[in-house]
Amino acid sequence: MAHNVPEMAPNVSGSRAPIDRAEAKGEDFAHSRTFEWLARVGLVARGVIYAVVGILAIKLALGDGGKTTNQNGALDTIAKQPFGKTLLILMAIGLAGYAIWRLLRAAIGHGPESSDDTKDRIAGFTSGIAYGALCITAVSILLGSGGSSGSPDKATGGVLDWPAGQVIVAVAGLIIVGVGLEQGYEGVKKKFLEKSKTEQMSESVKRAFTALGAFGHLARMVVFVLIGYFLIRAAIDYNPDKAVSLDGALTALGQASYGPILLGVVAAGLIGFAAYSIADARYRKV
Repeated sequence: MAHNVPEMAPNVSGSRAPIDRAEAKGEDFAHSRTFEWLARVGLVARGVIYAVVGILAIKLALGDGGKTTNQNGALDTIAKQPFGKTLLILMAIGLAGYAIWRLLRAAIGHGPESSDDTKDRIAGFTSGIAYGALCITAVSILLGSGGSSGSPDKATGGVLDWPAGQVIVAVAGLIIVGVGLEQGYEGVKKKFLEKSKTEQMSESVKRAFTALGAFGHLARMVVFVLIGYFLIRAAIDYNPDKAVSLDGALTALGQASYGPILLGVVAAGLIGFAAYSIADARYRKV
């Protein structure tokens, strides 16, 4: 006589247990003082990088021997200063903190003081990856293996050779332009204030903080839009040499009509964004 043997139901709760434990640990860490410390140190590191980029660009605009550089070049410049190795170690720690903060916020969608929507989580993920790469660059410089991560034209050239490579590069350019326009929107509408504890600021501090943030976000808009534009041009012309990064965008500004003036204004804006980032290390809702 045949007997029906009941099927064993999959142990769903058992398979979920490691995920649940990981989520619980992430939640615990997101509410810890260490998490807050990483976020605030990371914001300072971001500010220092933008300050170096902006100062070098404004010196070029003034004809004072400066140059355009990107974030990698800024780290290399820091390494060449007195006590450069110590400064770069601090920068690596800060960049690692910023990357961890952004990636964890992207993963769990909130911190102890604020929450993120889907757009914020996507932006946090991409930002975390980018600053994680900068941290690796800083460590590479410390180890003496150089900080170059490859030029944008080489990377673009590789993608252009893929199937539908031109479309991929053009879409990437459009996304970067979109990011730039979003930066401009945040600057004009002062949306960045929603991420900071403005209620803890005096009126004078809030005015200065708002001015620096608005000016800085508009400067970042110009740079991102230019980078995206040149990426689209590279795709349309099938010419990877037209792709640029931050330094190339600043160089393009300097070569335009009224170039030194335009470059000086944008460079000053990047310095303003640096000051805003450093001030935001104090007031950011993490």
